[in-house]
Amino acid sequence: MVPADGSVVFAPDGFKGSISAAAAASALAEGWASVRPEDTVRLFPVADGGEGTLDAFATAVPGAVRMPLTVTGPDGEARDAAWLLLPATPDAPAGTGVVELASTSGIELLGERRLPWDADTRGFGQAIDAALEYGVSRLLLGIGSSASTDGGAGMLMALGAVFTDSSFQVIPAGARGLQRLAHVQLDGLRPLPPGGVVVLTDVTSPLLGPNGASAVFGPQKGLLPDEIPVAENGLARLAAILPADPDASGAGAAGGTGFALLAWGARLVPGAVEVARLGGHREAIAAASVVITGEGSFDGQSAAGKAPAHIAALAAAAGVKVALAAGRIAPDADTSAFAARVSLTELAGSSGSALAEPAHWLRAAGASLAQSF
Repeated sequence: MVPADGSVVFAPDGFKGSISAAAAASALAEGWASVRPEDTVRLFPVADGGEGTLDAFATAVPGAVRMPLTVTGPDGEARDAAWLLLPATPDAPAGTGVVELASTSGIELLGERRLPWDADTRGFGQAIDAALEYGVSRLLLGIGSSASTDGGAGMLMALGAVFTDSSFQVIPAGARGLQRLAHVQLDGLRPLPPGGVVVLTDVTSPLLGPNGASAVFGPQKGLLPDEIPVAENGLARLAAILPADPDASGAGAAGGTGFALLAWGARLVPGAVEVARLGGHREAIAAASVVITGEGSFDGQSAAGKAPAHIAALAAAAGVKVALAAGRIAPDADTSAFAARVSLTELAGSSGSALAEPAHWLRAAGASLAQSF
């Protein structure tokens, strides 16, 4: 049972293609409160560096401030965006800037369109540049959901790098420009902030090869099978002139943006773990009576580093009960870590109904879990 004055922490991941982590946490909490209004609810959504990372930090960290700006989107059009300023800490006295690739250069910004040769990461670099210009002590960069396979060249150009062809003419944007790449000038590249740059990603792919950026993720961005070797050639050109290891874990993340960030001097880390650490999730969970986590599809792969498994591990270490709300719970899923579990698909009667009204069924899931305790 939850004590009458118990604290209930809601720490779901986003339900991809359906609802963000922050909105999912709010809906679950509303449903819980409809049954147990006396409980104290706390929202600590999690993310892995992709879409929703900015919202997760904004919800979990008191005093976080959105800093609006206009960037060049992946299609070359102006886009309203924002980076997030986290309050000052002893190791970041001027604050920490959080920048999300998904909301500046992400594939969701294109709708149903795909621009595999022309989309780039320039907008992401512009948002990073704005945070540096503000004077932050440290940067946290989420690099999921990229629209391009430009190897992060657009981002580095926005930060002062110059990429040119054999005639020393600046190359075009996107994967198309990498086909002409011959030289790079890094003298004008902005230095890292004093506290460094931490990159949040859930991808461990190298830059090149059968497990690399073009082969694995290129089709998602619109590359046809016979175009993958061409895009690979462009990334290989980039690998030959930037000072980073193309075989490093995560170098292939976000169409090779991970590689460009390594060349800049950034450090890549598992996104879900770092978001939970920096967002204060461990401390909130340790002080809670119950923790509710979740994701869109909980299956046999969910125990391998995904957000619900990490949250469940934190709860187990603190001796706190944890429950699961998922869009669907696959037959092969190991749910033994959870004191209670609920599937939105089962509540709604079908996956289509659950996907059509995710907030409604998350509220229903929150109410169901509250009753189960």
